[in-house]
Amino acid sequence: MSSNNHNNGVIVQFVGFEAKERGREYTFTVRETATEPREFTLLIANEAFNSRRVRFQDAPDICSHRLHVELAATENHPSITHFDLTDAELDTYRTAHMPKPPKYPYAPKKEEQDA
Repeated sequence: MSSNNHNNGVIVQFVGFEAKERGREYTFTVRETATEPREFTLLIANEAFNSRRVRFQDAPDICSHRLHVELAATENHPSITHFDLTDAELDTYRTAHMPKPPKYPYAPKKEEQDA
């Protein structure tokens, strides 16, 4: 699985993940035209998956968001290359990506209105 995001001449590519003792570690490569590629790892604790606060399919996107925040805050050059995601960051992502409830959950279907 590979995804690219372009931001200010920076390419962020998801490389993959490894299941570790503490959690799942997601690896990304960051490339800029004038520098060598850099590798970053982001860890989501096993507990977040076990408690169903994070879905496995959302984890790469969650990590990508966090990495983009770090890159933006440091002009694309964070001093560290490993980040542990906090419960607060996971909750913020979940809240921001929660499906919106319909405005009228019991409204008649369009066909019923036209009949």
